[in-house]
Amino acid sequence: MSDWVEIIIPVTAASAEDIAGVLSGVVPEARRGALIRGADVVFWVSSARREAALEETRAALVHLAEAGLEVDPAAVYAEDAAPESEWLDTWKQYFHTTHITRRIVIVPSWESYAPQPEEIAIALDPGQAFGTGAHASTRLVLQEIEALSDAGARVSRVLDVGCGSGILAIAVAMLWPGSSGVAVDVEPPAVDAATENCVKNQLAGRIAVSITPLAEIPGEFDLILANIQADVLRALATDLASRLAAGGRLILSGLLTQHAEDTGRYIAEVGGLTLVATRRAEDDPDWSSVLLERTGSVPA
Repeated sequence: MSDWVEIIIPVTAASAEDIAGVLSGVVPEARRGALIRGADVVFWVSSARREAALEETRAALVHLAEAGLEVDPAAVYAEDAAPESEWLDTWKQYFHTTHITRRIVIVPSWESYAPQPEEIAIALDPGQAFGTGAHASTRLVLQEIEALSDAGARVSRVLDVGCGSGILAIAVAMLWPGSSGVAVDVEPPAVDAATENCVKNQLAGRIAVSITPLAEIPGEFDLILANIQADVLRALATDLASRLAAGGRLILSGLLTQHAEDTGRYIAEVGGLTLVATRRAEDDPDWSSVLLERTGSVPA
């Protein structure tokens, strides 16, 4: 018997990315790497986690079905997986060089790409971490980051909370060459992947990656990014806001559109911030991001 199990969720093409994105915020192993494979969303868990992961997945899908997504929680099943070294290589079949925004291009290590003068090419391998840029929630943050850069915003310190593969912190570091920052995640495989990706992009000296809890991170940041589901963002509201410098911006994503406005208003109220805008993904309107600012000084 394999030490690994595939959790398989039959889906429709229209709902696949939404389901993969939501599961990444609910089931720890899905955050490490949920793959859209044909007509299924697939992620891998240890054999010991088989029944617990099935239960967590089905419970999450019940809420998605109630929200109108086309998915049947009862259709979820598990199968013994190939050895880890083999299924990690399946990423190479599905993850290719991708233009995420006008300027940001994601390039996996097994491909090569010559960027145009205005482009930044991010060398990225997801490993067991969420964040290839393919999901709408990640694209929304990258679009907001690019818009700030286009507008001439200044960024010297960035904090990426729930960093996954490290893609967001890396994008900021490349768009603002003089900046530095911190990227944190609760999952050790994500920290490993983000650390490796920072090295690939020659940013190890500018981005400190760790599993340090948000409440223990010192200092203030003029750009904070958090691509996490709504309930976790609400729980982190005070800690996020207290680390945002005067004039700083907070970009939230991982939000289903129906929850985005309320989540933004809640965090604005708790943190003494201004809700600037809510952006719905043009290519996947089920997802939205929120931009907040601190227009005054940081409360003592």
